[in-house]
Amino acid sequence: MAKTGTTTQGLRAAIERSGYYPALVAEAVEAAVGGDPVVSYLVHQETTFDANEVRRHVTVLVLTEHRFIVSHTDEQAADDTSPTPYATTSTESVRIERVSSVVTSRVVAHPESYTPGTLPREVVLTIGWGAVSRIDLEPAACGDPNCEADHGYTGSSTADDLSLRVSEAGDGPETVREALAFAQALSAATAALGEGPSGTRR
Repeated sequence: MAKTGTTTQGLRAAIERSGYYPALVAEAVEAAVGGDPVVSYLVHQETTFDANEVRRHVTVLVLTEHRFIVSHTDEQAADDTSPTPYATTSTESVRIERVSSVVTSRVVAHPESYTPGTLPREVVLTIGWGAVSRIDLEPAACGDPNCEADHGYTGSSTADDLSLRVSEAGDGPETVREALAFAQALSAATAALGEGPSGTRR
């Protein structure tokens, strides 16, 4: 389930509708947002299965004029550190200018007959701001198929701070639409940083 919108009141209402420890989640998110006006937000809850346990997780993304805020809340079973089940929540506040990439991956059924405006079957939103990077390495090679020299390694570094997947089958079409709306708002916010007052590129 996901909810998106553009007001602080709407954000609180969406967290409460999710039904996932709303008082805990709302307090953490609102403390991070502070007095900043909310430009856009996305509340997404997912359920995972761990062995014989069912665990829930909620992600709240908030866009303000100057910051991108991400909050995660997880529930945990009793363990060595706690005799009773507990929840952990974390928030991270990122300046908009630090957001280096907003990748929206769309999965579309029957692409040969695709009609513009049709919702994709699945959307994966990947946002990078430099906190976490994934490095993929592989042995380097030259053009000589008979060469046995060691050419070291080659690879690429990819920003991978947050990846959020929603699907029409699992979350419903409205959730897919809301994820696309938030991605568009965040992309527009990062693009606006490179424009001057008249809209020209700096």
